[in-house]
Amino acid sequence: MNNSYEAVMARKNDIMRKSVGIDYEKYEHDYIAFDYEKMLDDCGFSLEEIKKIQSESGVGNTPLKECKNITNLCRKVSKPGYGARIFIKDEALNDSGSFKARRASISCYQAKKMGYKGVIAATSGNYGAAVASQAAKYGLKCIIVQECYDSKGIGQPEIIEKARACEAYGAEVVQLSVGPELFYKFLLLLEETGYFNASLYTPYGIKGIESLGAELVEDCLRITNKEPDMVVVTNAGGGNLTGTARGIKQVTDKKINIVGSSVNLYGLHMASDTDFNKKSFTTGHTGFGIPFIMNPDRSDVPRSAARALRYIDRYVTVTQGEVFFITEALSVLEGIERGPAGNTSLAAAFSLAQELPEDKIIVVQETEYTSAGKHHQAQLAFARDNGICIYFGDPKNEIPGKSIVFPKEVSYIKAQDLDLTEIKYKYIMNHIKNLNKISQKDLKFLVDETNTSMDYLKKILDQNKIEVEA
Repeated sequence: MNNSYEAVMARKNDIMRKSVGIDYEKYEHDYIAFDYEKMLDDCGFSLEEIKKIQSESGVGNTPLKECKNITNLCRKVSKPGYGARIFIKDEALNDSGSFKARRASISCYQAKKMGYKGVIAATSGNYGAAVASQAAKYGLKCIIVQECYDSKGIGQPEIIEKARACEAYGAEVVQLSVGPELFYKFLLLLEETGYFNASLYTPYGIKGIESLGAELVEDCLRITNKEPDMVVVTNAGGGNLTGTARGIKQVTDKKINIVGSSVNLYGLHMASDTDFNKKSFTTGHTGFGIPFIMNPDRSDVPRSAARALRYIDRYVTVTQGEVFFITEALSVLEGIERGPAGNTSLAAAFSLAQELPEDKIIVVQETEYTSAGKHHQAQLAFARDNGICIYFGDPKNEIPGKSIVFPKEVSYIKAQDLDLTEIKYKYIMNHIKNLNKISQKDLKFLVDETNTSMDYLKKILDQNKIEVEA
């Protein structure tokens, strides 16, 4: 068999179909539409089934904790009567230490059910450890493909730590340098082993997070007799936000504002060898968040089930310095030491809570475990060794890749809004480029994808002289 890069890429759709058991083409219609809801419905898991599977595999039912001291600190810099109550859903207490265990639990259950002998995932994040942990429970072989090093063989301590965790759970870890080799190697391994593609972006991965959205509403009701007013979600590839929002909608009719939050890494290229080790966050940042929200199908399956633009109400960024600061605040004020990436949404919540009255409730929907390599002090020491300037000042002056600025006072923690209208417009333009007409199904698809209206879409189509078929 020809295993050149070009030949393997030419076979990728066939490899994908065999490795997840989903014929993605049957959901595609007309010029650009595809039936997203049917794809998720066909995977066949109800919320109750998901909860049962997860409860039997060390996943879910994590505690919702009120951060009273952080809330009090927030109120000191809010105007009188403002400063919403802040809660965290402590997802670090899942087996493997993050919410990714929810995604992995359903993927590995499905792999076992379909008779696959093993699972493969391409990830440098917490998902690798989650898949390895769940595979161990189901007696499945496991291979994790990681992008670990730059061309000099130097890697972020956080990623190296995650490799150790995967190996501890019995997985084989294939460590690669930054570049396009990752996807090629991933496809080749799927083809050679016949294992299940435990991608973050299959319907199984997204279904697994729906329980998180449902639980945080149910927990909040039980503890406070009220539902949350706002849920803040760290956003990267969009699956965390998508699954959480879908789960919330299954247990309440109340409009709860869904806010995505990413670390601002503007200016750093994710596939750049020289930029690779200048990022002090390996996930939850704009390098994933922006491209994936505008083009979700750039993932490692033909059609991604992670489609954040359908559900997001507001999208904000925070800086690396703000997240590291709030990570220490969580430890010092609440006695809860957690990894910094999961605290991206907590940093945003600290800022957003100042906009809401004291009787409102904000839920930060995840934490993640921390350990030697994942600890923020290890990441800061690595940043300093790579020439990053670290100081206290105004986080607005932070330049990704050159500086990390801790807020000199807590009032300097300010989440910055991104323009969702512009993002939605760019999404639409990406999809209609090179077309001179679309169908009624395409029109409905774009409305659903961008959570806009027929009138809004028709106006853009008219401006671009694109006909809508009768």
